[in-house]
Amino acid sequence: MKLYLVPTPIGNLDDITYRAVKVLQSVDAVLAEDTRNSGVLLKHLNISKPLYAHHAHNEHHGTNGIIKLLKEGKTLALVSDAGTPAISDPGFLLVRECLKQGIEVECLPGATAFVPALVNSGLPADRFTFEGFLPHKKGRQTRLKNLVEEERTMIFYESPHRLLKTLEQLAEYLGGERQGCVSRELTKVFEENIRGTLTEILTHYQANPTTIKGEIVIVVAGKA
Repeated sequence: MKLYLVPTPIGNLDDITYRAVKVLQSVDAVLAEDTRNSGVLLKHLNISKPLYAHHAHNEHHGTNGIIKLLKEGKTLALVSDAGTPAISDPGFLLVRECLKQGIEVECLPGATAFVPALVNSGLPADRFTFEGFLPHKKGRQTRLKNLVEEERTMIFYESPHRLLKTLEQLAEYLGGERQGCVSRELTKVFEENIRGTLTEILTHYQANPTTIKGEIVIVVAGKA
């Protein structure tokens, strides 16, 4: 019995690792955030495996069933729609319960969107804090206020329809002169990286709202 955490490409399907393919070929079943998306990947890799849904809406009550399968001797792979499981995606609760139950867990190295976004931003990468998605409502202002004095480079995930609001608030709380970078559609054909001050980046997207599409990573310099 064993649970593998298998990173999947964040855009370009060729970014899957050889080891990830071997693990997906060897497991008894795959736990997927969205079985439709993962089905496309497995088909691309010519892999046929049972797919079970494991996402944010069922991970609490579905974990016990997965633990039961593992204790029956099954070997399972957990994948998210893109990137490494448990990084702003389901996975933490299952990993914690597996470890509590004495079930072996192994995480493969692989794609994670914030790493290329951080490295190609041109901002210091020796020390950074990954903030993931800011709270939508409750606790949002508190989180932003707590980041005002942060000296490390900060990384955020954001959805297209919240990007302008988030850039406005980051400029308000951290200062419009703060350097940043917005990376969009990383590894894909239309990858875009907009660098500059938060005010400059906000102005760019206010003037080009139709380009706000796909997965977005915001990288912001820490306080000097």
